[in-house]
Formats: sequence, structure tokens, C-alpha cells
Amino acid sequence: MSYHGGYGGQPPQQGYAPQQGYGGAPQQGYGQEQQYRYGAPPPQQGYGTPPPQQGYGAPPPQQGYGAPPPEQGYGNRPPPPPGANVDPQIQQWFTTVDRDRSGRINAQELQQALVNGDYSNFDLDTIKLLMNMFDVDRSGTITMEEFAGVYKYIKDWQGVFAHFDRDRSGSIDGQELSNALAQFGYRVSPQTLRVLEEKYVEAGNPNFSRPAYGGRAAFVGISFDRFVRCCVAVKSLSETFQRLDTDRDGRITLDYEGFLQTALSAP
Repeated sequence: MSYHGGYGGQPPQQGYAPQQGYGGAPQQGYGQEQQYRYGAPPPQQGYGTPPPQQGYGAPPPQQGYGAPPPEQGYGNRPPPPPGANVDPQIQQWFTTVDRDRSGRINAQELQQALVNGDYSNFDLDTIKLLMNMFDVDRSGTITMEEFAGVYKYIKDWQGVFAHFDRDRSGSIDGQELSNALAQFGYRVSPQTLRVLEEKYVEAGNPNFSRPAYGGRAAFVGISFDRFVRCCVAVKSLSETFQRLDTDRDGRITLDYEGFLQTALSAP
């Protein structure tokens, strides 16, 4: 399954010593890495059978009006159907979501397929992130093979989420988010952590409320889908900063256009 995305990246492989600094790519793992296989690879085939070996005295091949044409490609067999190498359970799930039977699913159909631990659907911004990462042919839709990649990516992130959700609340609170980012190699100030909390907790969610006296939002936790997007955003911006910080002094100078481009490139 090919994977596309400039800023998505695979979930961190866990079980490592935390990286120091602002942009170190996480090298980690919280257990043995699972190998996923969606089916056996297609048989290796050539374009046709080799021509008959002939000498100077060999008679020419017998051909007539009724002689069949030489076999080429798959021979007499049709090519395998789309999704032939995808796990049957994923095929069934994809077929259920593909309501118009087009063989592809759009953003709205993908949103209906993906739910958080509380059975709420993923928010549309996270769906757009996944579409951008896995829509390899840039068609604006997801094929069955691309959907298999989404499925594995989500399963991998579920393991990461479960590891950091220490209180088993089904959401990530501020301290858990700080721990996650630190182990990924991204150490942020309390002020930046608060900005992340308020940005990625869902307004209108029971996890988000404002005290009666006004002021800043009372924060309880970030849902799974928004936790994924938060981590991807921090990774993307950190890598951009590291690329621009050529002298590695932790400071960069941006003009207005550069600032806009950097900010707008974040997921």
C-alpha cells in the first residue's frame, strides 16, 4: 500500500529514549511492532510466453485462419479485480461505507466510517488530513487499497493513544498531551501547551466548557481524532522550523510571506 503525505508520517514507533530539542523525529515503540498483511501479493507474471526455438532447418510455425493468437499479459485470465489483495474484513467495511457503489469513497463517506471511542464521528478537519495523506492519485476520493492504508494508520495511532491515556478516560488531558509530545521529542512551554489544548479540544464537546465567571476555557481532554491531528501538526511545524533554522540556534527570521506559508501549511 503506497503512502502519500508530506507532513503526515507514520505514527511514532515507540520504546526509545526521548529526543531532545524542538524537531527531533520520534523513534519509539510501546511494544512489539505488528506486521499487517492484507493478502498475498499477486503472482509474478511476464508479458507472454517465449518464442519457439528454431534452427536453420526448422519448419515455420503452423498457422491458419483458425489459429489462436499468442498469449500475452495475463494470458486467458483477466487481471485481478480492485482490492483483491485487501483483507476481506476491510473489503466488507469499505463496501458498506461506499453507499453509491462507485468503488471509491469521498470525505463524507470516510467520516461516517471512522469513529472515536465514544462513537462520535471524526471531525471533518481530521478527515481532510487523512484524505490528503492517502489519496495517492489525487482524485479527491479513496480507493479500497487506499482505505486499507487509512485503516492500518488509524490502528497504529490507537495504540499510541491508549498508551498515553493513562487514566483510561477516552481522551487526552493536558499532562498526558505534554508527556506524549515530550516522548515524541517536542518539548513545548506551558503557554504553548495551553494553546494546543484549546485549539484541539472540540468546542461544543462535553470536554469543553467555559466557567461562569468567563475567562479561559476549562479543559478536560482531546478526543482520539483530534489528538492525531494535534501530533501531526506539531510534527509538521517542528520539521519546518528545523529546516529553516540552518544555524541550529533555535531562532529563525521570517518575512511576512514566509510566515503565511508556514502557518497555512500546518494541518
